[in-house]
Amino acid sequence: MYWAVIMAGGSGTRLWPLSRKNNPKQSLKLVGDKTMFQHAVDRLSPLFPMDRILVVTRTDYGSQLHEQVPQLLEENFILEPEGRGTAPAIGLAAVHLQKRDPEATMAVLTADHFIADTRTFFEVLKAAEISAGKGYLVTLSIQPTSPSTGYGYIERDQFLEQIDRVAVYQVRRFIEKPDRDTAFQMVTRGGYSWNSGMFVWQVSRIMQEIETHMPDLSQALSRIAQYIHTADYQQNISQIWQQVKKETIDYGIMEKASRIAVIPVSMGWVDVGSWTSLDQLYTPDANGNVWTVPHVAIDTQNIIAMSDSQKFIATIGVEDLIIIDSQDALLVCAKSREQEVKTIVDQLNREGGSRWL
Repeated sequence: MYWAVIMAGGSGTRLWPLSRKNNPKQSLKLVGDKTMFQHAVDRLSPLFPMDRILVVTRTDYGSQLHEQVPQLLEENFILEPEGRGTAPAIGLAAVHLQKRDPEATMAVLTADHFIADTRTFFEVLKAAEISAGKGYLVTLSIQPTSPSTGYGYIERDQFLEQIDRVAVYQVRRFIEKPDRDTAFQMVTRGGYSWNSGMFVWQVSRIMQEIETHMPDLSQALSRIAQYIHTADYQQNISQIWQQVKKETIDYGIMEKASRIAVIPVSMGWVDVGSWTSLDQLYTPDANGNVWTVPHVAIDTQNIIAMSDSQKFIATIGVEDLIIIDSQDALLVCAKSREQEVKTIVDQLNREGGSRWL
């Protein structure tokens, strides 16, 4: 059967001060009146019944996310004692799914994406299932709309097949986040797309690749598998997980594996990983400003302003700023330095500022 796995364990430090330890980014209502996690589940529900949607998240987020979507089965929440990166998270989901359905195909998706064109999204997921059934590790990539340096890129190789409206290609190589000149050259040349971090494959196939390329993780997962559905599971995974090394699925598996396919797609995709993502989620006003709060703006350009309490914001003579208000913290940041928001969280951690984390 075909299963969906939503990765929902990120802490979202680049979305501070709204994203906090007790209210991570997947629980934020950034678009409309639903959380990012609720949007992710709603997006999948026409294609996957609730009992075939799994969620991988941290132990301390499980109850919170289950309360947001109580229709999901409690046993479908797979809890990590702590985050170890995408490779261990995916491996943990895969070993649980293998216990339930050894012939399963899994779509690995995330809780911090926004997808406007769900019809195309469904078409791509269906086509990817077919390619995965032929033994491919399928990665979904995004047709670039700009020479972004914020994403990794995938260079496609030869054409493999056409499945309805969906073209499938072999992967030539994965490219780390490039500098501006390299990104411009790739987008101009064509044949490159953004790495979205979404994948489709057979569970048996990804477990084989983990065994080949990440043997330590494979051994840890084998030990965990012995305790699934036993009373000793939580105690043992907590001990085993301490020894698991942090790693991404791209570096741990995808850059080393064979028979990898890519589906480049345009579907109104936004990776909601930082505050400038709001520029793509909302329609800016005539001066390029994105407001989600009551406001007065005088001589103001290219501002992003949000408040979790809908606080009134007034600006005079400013431009290219991010203004994010929470109940106990205020962020004012130059747009060009938004990637440094994480350093505020790091500094608060070092200096004992846990009350603001």
